[in-house]
Amino acid sequence: MSLIQNFDLYAPKLVDRKEYLCSGHRACQGCGEVLGVRLVCKGLGDDVVIANATGCMEIVSSMYPFTAWEVPWIHVAFENAAAVASGVEAGLKALRRKGKIADRDVKVVGMAGDGGTMDIGLQALSGAMERGHDMMFVCFDNEAYMNTGIQRSSGTPMGASTTTSPAGKVSMGQKTWKKNVAEIMVAHNVPYVATVCPSYPLDLIRKVEKAKKVKGPSYIHCFTVCPTGWRSSSELTIALGRLAVETLIFPLYEVEDGKYRITVDVENPRPVEDYLKHQGRFRHLTPDQTKMIQERVYQEYNKLLDKVENLQAWSDLKYDLGMLD
Repeated sequence: MSLIQNFDLYAPKLVDRKEYLCSGHRACQGCGEVLGVRLVCKGLGDDVVIANATGCMEIVSSMYPFTAWEVPWIHVAFENAAAVASGVEAGLKALRRKGKIADRDVKVVGMAGDGGTMDIGLQALSGAMERGHDMMFVCFDNEAYMNTGIQRSSGTPMGASTTTSPAGKVSMGQKTWKKNVAEIMVAHNVPYVATVCPSYPLDLIRKVEKAKKVKGPSYIHCFTVCPTGWRSSSELTIALGRLAVETLIFPLYEVEDGKYRITVDVENPRPVEDYLKHQGRFRHLTPDQTKMIQERVYQEYNKLLDKVENLQAWSDLKYDLGMLD
């Protein structure tokens, strides 16, 4: 094999060395979300405009008079990141039509946490996706309103203890299942939807690069570990992200023009207990409650497998709920 062929083998692993979110921000030790933002920005590169909702990333990165952002960036309200991003996209379209930026292909990106995406900002996001704006939206999902005191969101998983869904004698914590916003975006018939996790950086960057090239709306759902809110050790951030994938709690897949593809295979899934036991927010769960969560994980993953185009190839990977007995 020639040197060129060898280089081609490793070319997909090369990433942009430039930093678009610089050091010196005020994120917590072990913050998975700020790592997710850093990697997303590497996938985006230059010529982007980011509309960032109020939340952890806005607070830690833009404390006046400083900023950690090396790209054009706008701080907007909790609920309207997608609306502002769609307005910027319309403005750029007008500038291109007038010939003022005809030689530049600038991508507009909306960013928000799970609260600003799945709850407060869902209406604006749905509208932007339905109107077909040429923009990307990234949800950084750390599964609660961490910036304002660890309150539950619709992204908080069943059984997690938060300040507004506390576990105790009469409650197991969060009483509803996590909202699947990635599937809600697929239902909007957008060209590209993907799930990512900073613990799999090359998978993340590749998907962001693909989403940036889409002409039309695209959506990225980024799973981000929060040691502070999850009551987990900061050095476990990467490991917990991997465990979320290896236990099938957060599968990594993409939906391109309606076609599903799982991008990180898990041939021998680990029990959800391996993931839950490292987090204080789940320390109160009983064996029966853990089993209930395990059953739900298998049910949801089997539903995902049903959507994969080549179903026959995945039939052997389906997990029988009877194996839990």
